[in-house]
Amino acid sequence: MGDAVRAGDERAFAELTERHRRELQVHCYRMLGSFDDAEDLVQETFLRAWRKRESFQGRSTVRAWLYRIATNACLDFLERHNRQPRQLVVPTLSHGSVSGRTALPQVEVPWLQPYPDRLLEPVAPPDVEPDAALVAKETIELAFLAAIQHLPPRQRAVLILRDVLGWPATDTATLLDGTVAAVNSALQRARATLKQHLPERRMEWPAATDPSQEERAVLQRYVEATERADLSALAALLREDARFTMPPKPTWFEGRDAIIESWTPAMVGPTAWKDWYHVPTRANRQPAVACYVRGPGRSRYQALGLDVLRIEGGQIVEITAFLPRIFPAFGLPLSR
Repeated sequence: MGDAVRAGDERAFAELTERHRRELQVHCYRMLGSFDDAEDLVQETFLRAWRKRESFQGRSTVRAWLYRIATNACLDFLERHNRQPRQLVVPTLSHGSVSGRTALPQVEVPWLQPYPDRLLEPVAPPDVEPDAALVAKETIELAFLAAIQHLPPRQRAVLILRDVLGWPATDTATLLDGTVAAVNSALQRARATLKQHLPERRMEWPAATDPSQEERAVLQRYVEATERADLSALAALLREDARFTMPPKPTWFEGRDAIIESWTPAMVGPTAWKDWYHVPTRANRQPAVACYVRGPGRSRYQALGLDVLRIEGGQIVEITAFLPRIFPAFGLPLSR
């Protein structure tokens, strides 16, 4: 860090730190699971860095110094906000209608938000940070983000630094003011807990960062079936054990029949939304679609929600639907 920065040159400080903004935001997002909170914590990181600029001694890179500040800012945030994934009462089918309710072992992360792929390309210019690679799908997908929210904050930090970012145990221990033995112990416990909360076949998912032809085709069929209000076509796209959630709402439908039953009032009958408009996009390296509806007599479509799809073997196995407040992060209008 140059003398000008230590002396209080705000422009020099901004030039030095802004190049790291995107990767720090992804780091904070992994720690917190919330796009909005990640944005706030990056700002907090830069504010803390500015206040502590004179303390930087050059024993590590600026990047490592900023990661230390960002990680500790997230740990402080998590200490103030005791967030716990919650158990849900999951609606199930009973004699052809969603009337039965059973307490299934399902949990939801109500603060979970999607991350726009457009902010992942790349997280840092390769000529600036050659080791800051493109964000891999398996380290940013919603299933992974939801699973690591079950970890205690320091275990979460250790797992992200060691297994996601590839930091050595010694560097991780230095960042967290701990010992290598403590880091290795925390990592073992974090891995064991993570395995319990990831989908069973998760290791079989492709690790590519770009959408596959299969994903694009399934997404297009999903859009077309929704616009036609074709429940049979939608059912054919869903795997039998598919699930549908809507964080932060306590809504979780398990199984193809329960999902279709829950969608029916919005698709057919007097309460149906008959005029749909969709904009395909990408979130968390997964196919997604922004949904708009236009009511009778209305001239404009209004944002309804963002559906993020997980696709396996040509079928949809999970849909996570988010409220339209996230649309601006994707460069999407709330009406059109």
